[in-house]
Amino acid sequence: MGKYGTAAVMATKLYEGLVSSPNDAWVKAVTKVFPSSESSQKKGCPRGAYLGLCENGFIRGVPKGDYCRSKKNKEYALKAVELLKQDKSLLSDEKRLWEIVVGGEEKKPNHQMDVVISLWNEGLICV
Repeated sequence: MGKYGTAAVMATKLYEGLVSSPNDAWVKAVTKVFPSSESSQKKGCPRGAYLGLCENGFIRGVPKGDYCRSKKNKEYALKAVELLKQDKSLLSDEKRLWEIVVGGEEKKPNHQMDVVISLWNEGLICV
């Protein structure tokens, strides 16, 4: 599990009664995981993936809501969950999962799949 995956898992656990919104939970989690890197705390791609999953009710314990402005990162995360439902072997191949999610497009990953895979492995994604 990478640092953004750790942040996503931590944010989900923080949301369980300790903070008022998934957005606040994410901010608290990345502040703990990246205490001395403001740029890492503000990175939008993993945040968009996490909040996109929350928005659609895919995160255990987080109700559907309006949490995210990101369209692409939300789309990537939702597609990854659908792919993992069909092929769990992709859990061990983050690079391959990304390649399928973006459909061959020349796009570099930015920790979106770390968020999805980490939440999945921790049993925090509703499937």
